[in-house]
Amino acid sequence: EVQLVESGGGWVQPGGSLRLSCAAAGFAFNEQKMGWVRQAPGKEVEWIASITANGAGTFYADSVKGRFTISRDNAANALYLQMNSLVTEDSGMYRCAYGTGWHIRGQGTQVTVSS
Repeated sequence: EVQLVESGGGWVQPGGSLRLSCAAAGFAFNEQKMGWVRQAPGKEVEWIASITANGAGTFYADSVKGRFTISRDNAANALYLQMNSLVTEDSGMYRCAYGTGWHIRGQGTQVTVSS
């Protein structure tokens, strides 16, 4: 059974930082390109970052480029998202994902950025 379990979300003031983690199990994690998607209330799901299977390549949406860093530890079957300089628009449910259209996703961890 595929499992993707996110953690690390919470409330943070604008300008703050959070580090999200995703624990993966039940599939060949080291063979999959992985990504993070987020969804704000009333908005569509937005892809924000992805990383190649071996971690050599990373890609970011313009909205987070320069502020977020995606990384992975294949030995630990773990995916991470370091989020710095957070703004209110970064609030939402964050899910790790893989597969066509990032359709295989975890339950998510909530991030709230507000003063």
